[in-house]
Amino acid sequence: MTRAKRRRVGATSTFSFFEDTEDSVGYRHISYESHGTSLHRSTQSIFLPPSSSQPAAEIIWNDDYTDAEPTLGASDSQGPLPDPGNFGDLDLAYIQEISELDVDLAKRRNRTAADEPLSSWLPFRQQYLLQLLRKAGRGRAPDDIACPGCSATAAEAIFRCLDCFDETLYCEACIVSNHGRVPFHRIERWTEELHFVPETLKALGLRIQLGHDWGKVCLNPTRAKADTFVVLDVQGIHEVGLDFCGCQIAQPLTVQLLQRGLFPLTVSTPQTAATFQVLDLFQMLSVEGQVSAFKFYKTLARLTDKTEIDPPRDRYTQFLRMSREWRHLHQLKRSARGHDPEGVEKTKPGELAVLCPACPQPGMNMPETIEGDDWLHALFVGIDANFRLKRKNVSSDIADPGLSQGWGYFVDDVLYQAHVTNDETAVEKSSCVSHKAVNDADKRPEKGLIVNGVGTVECTRHDFKRPLSVGDLRYGERYVNMDYLFFSSVQPVASKIPRIIVSYDIACQWHIHLWRRMQSLPPHLQYTAPQESVTTLVPKFHLPAHISVCQAQFSFNYTPGVGRTDGEAPERGWDYLNPAANQTKEMGPGSRRELLEDLMSDRNWKKTVAIGNTLLRRMKEAVPQCSVHVENHRELERHIELATILEWRAVVEAWEADRSSPNPYMAETTSISQDAIRLRLADVEAAALAAGTLNQLHDEVTPSMYIASGMDLEQQQYQLLESLASLGQHATDRQRLMVINRANTLRMKISNFYDVQKLYCPSAFLVVSRANDSNQLSNATEDVGRLNLCLPSSFRIKAGCSQELRELEWELRYAQAHDALNAIRAGLHLRVSVFRHKDRFDCGQHALTRAMGNVSWVQNQIDGAAHRYRVARTALSVLARFLTKDVSWRGELQELKAEDIRGLGVADMDNTSEGRRTISWIWRTVGVDGDDEDSGSLHSSLCLEWAKSRARALRWGEEVLLLKEEMRRVLAFLRWQAEWWESKERNDGEDAPDVMTEGLNTYARRQAAIRIRLAASFATKWASIPDFLKLYNPLDPHATPQADAAATP
Repeated sequence: MTRAKRRRVGATSTFSFFEDTEDSVGYRHISYESHGTSLHRSTQSIFLPPSSSQPAAEIIWNDDYTDAEPTLGASDSQGPLPDPGNFGDLDLAYIQEISELDVDLAKRRNRTAADEPLSSWLPFRQQYLLQLLRKAGRGRAPDDIACPGCSATAAEAIFRCLDCFDETLYCEACIVSNHGRVPFHRIERWTEELHFVPETLKALGLRIQLGHDWGKVCLNPTRAKADTFVVLDVQGIHEVGLDFCGCQIAQPLTVQLLQRGLFPLTVSTPQTAATFQVLDLFQMLSVEGQVSAFKFYKTLARLTDKTEIDPPRDRYTQFLRMSREWRHLHQLKRSARGHDPEGVEKTKPGELAVLCPACPQPGMNMPETIEGDDWLHALFVGIDANFRLKRKNVSSDIADPGLSQGWGYFVDDVLYQAHVTNDETAVEKSSCVSHKAVNDADKRPEKGLIVNGVGTVECTRHDFKRPLSVGDLRYGERYVNMDYLFFSSVQPVASKIPRIIVSYDIACQWHIHLWRRMQSLPPHLQYTAPQESVTTLVPKFHLPAHISVCQAQFSFNYTPGVGRTDGEAPERGWDYLNPAANQTKEMGPGSRRELLEDLMSDRNWKKTVAIGNTLLRRMKEAVPQCSVHVENHRELERHIELATILEWRAVVEAWEADRSSPNPYMAETTSISQDAIRLRLADVEAAALAAGTLNQLHDEVTPSMYIASGMDLEQQQYQLLESLASLGQHATDRQRLMVINRANTLRMKISNFYDVQKLYCPSAFLVVSRANDSNQLSNATEDVGRLNLCLPSSFRIKAGCSQELRELEWELRYAQAHDALNAIRAGLHLRVSVFRHKDRFDCGQHALTRAMGNVSWVQNQIDGAAHRYRVARTALSVLARFLTKDVSWRGELQELKAEDIRGLGVADMDNTSEGRRTISWIWRTVGVDGDDEDSGSLHSSLCLEWAKSRARALRWGEEVLLLKEEMRRVLAFLRWQAEWWESKERNDGEDAPDVMTEGLNTYARRQAAIRIRLAASFATKWASIPDFLKLYNPLDPHATPQADAAATP
């Protein structure tokens, strides 16, 4: 067996995705997957029919960002990365990034001393400590301390710099001369008390001259106002001596500062500035580490004076203003707004947003004409709301309107609020389950809040925030808000996109009157493309919380042309923004929007540079998964007659063409319930009573009523015992009174039941009397729940009860078991909804406490239903022996274990999706498909499984083609964007460009070069894709099964 591994040679890492099996008829897919702090390696075999052709070349993936050519069959002698099991205290974010970048991880190996670096360091701890303490002194013997710059005596060489690499002591003149180019270093002075104290370069005489190159003398220097100028830098907050140029040709004061890398606070007579470096550092920390401006400023202040004995002048509010202007300028700069001769004011709506290179972008990466397979050029968007990004009622849109209104991701707030404020559309009643998003649409924000959350429209294939797709929510998730954001996001490209797939967790309700509501939108948001081009679906995680009809009608898994899209991109996007919720909650409207937009741009750019690895990783998964599911489907079809397959296919294709046709993914079942069975038994007894054949021994209670009432009392006993258990030791008198009253009422009901039991089953009454006496039951409240009711299933001998009563209890217990399963399933659905509502809407101790109470209540309902099911099944097991029932019921009503009580959703248990799922048996028992003796039941079940198997195979096949098209679009977009940046260069003729033009052209060329390098690196990574796609073996949905199977390589 030959096996290629992923290796690392110098800066190049490679990964062999397959290994040949010994019989050369299959491949093995090896993947690594991380869950929390665990990392798992999985191996999957893909068996393909033998072929006479030569084996495919061994495929090596090149993951380096170089222009190296792809290698086939390459090997090396370098070792892989460290053992994945030895993560130690690594940050989970780092492990996740390794997983996303597809970095190689080695097999486990024997541990060495190098695997315990802290243990190796401990013997040197004292050495390290002493060297740190050495730095507190002068570092040399007193006789050796003389100024190396001018040979001044040791008594004069008393100054050192904390930020220079040189630790030598200098005299006053030399220390000032050395820091003319680095005037923001921190200086210390050696004192007669034999220790160092802080000193400023300004106090030593250093002056910073602006308006001239360094070293040149200004003939008319002008000191800053009151000779007080404060500079914020990465080393701290400094008060410096600064001179402006006062010459006749001098530039404005702000320009003089900006040309030396200092960002002025004011535009007239500035006295405060921040270095470009400190502003750039803060912006990076704010987007990467969610560091607030206050914490960053406090860090600078402590770097200046940790004791706070002589703290620097407070410049926090000034730093806020400068950092905000810096963010805005960089958004303009990265969007080439400085290259536009018309200026910044001509910026178009959404122009500052970072676009998704893999989505269809008309005029950038889409073909001029689309011929066939228009689903490959569909736009996938997701809608969602987040109720953690709130804002307090501080400041106002007048005081803080924002520096860019509608230029990025947020819509123009003035137009947006004018529309949503005047809307008076009533909340539509839900035809699905009780969705919180629908019910709480008009929910007012908490006291003190002006913004309750944020709505968004996001690219669901690649998790990019879209331009003009974000808006504040004053209330709940109202349709008027989400409609505005949706049409604002898609309308600019709607006429040029053949299809739009919309994912929304309440899509089943939102889409109903969408086009009618659209008529009330402003003219520029009116959708101009055909309404049929829009398909609405429910994200895969949220789908299990919907009713069964919606699960079949709005599923990504069953919709043609969507591949393996999950529709959950907005949820993942909130994870990046939610950490900023606390700081943005206190901001004004404009500054809050700008910070959030900066975070969105940063995330979009990070997604852009990582999209090469992202699409490659997905392709590595999609091709083998397609082969697996196609072969599974073909194997299923080998056992089904051709005519039956063609009949089923016609039904599926009819539904795919017209969603109003019968849905093949809906099980045709007849629901079983206790009410239905009791009604049927009552009808039978009514007919027997009319005919005079009913064996009724009580004037008011029929045999079925007797059994049913006993089962009801049995449930009431369970509920009483649960109530007693929940009282606890510190229950109030009122709580105890309510439980005692319930127990007394139940005792009287049981007494009446015993009276009826004497007539229908005398032996049962005798058993009950002896059982209650032997248990020494008293009149205590808790004993009521333990009274023996002795229904027919309690008898272990045939003579104890009539067969007629046993048959009645069988039917009612059978229905009770199905009722309990329905309750369990409903509870699991509800649990998903409750958890989701808690994560999205609830924050703060009070809200979370209330939410956990709801979770506990739902879990109690599930536990109670599970108890009813187990009681019913135990009774059925006893009754089946006396009634000689067929054992088939045991397959339908299986033993219920704790691990069986799990939902269908990916979040409920093990993160297994529809494409790889194995579901609990409770979801396969949904009712009765007809008579157990009728083969129609099996036919219906097999048709449903065939349709799902076909859908899985087709979706994986579509995913491969979608990924291939997305790779093409990425390269086309980057090349287009490089040409776009090159077009921004200015040509001033033969004369050398002035310094401003050179700066503009240099920046444009640099941005173009970045796109070219990204495109080249992605092309290198994907160079082996054509060879890999030779293994692509899709399912032809229109070919006959025999012909399709014959096409297998």
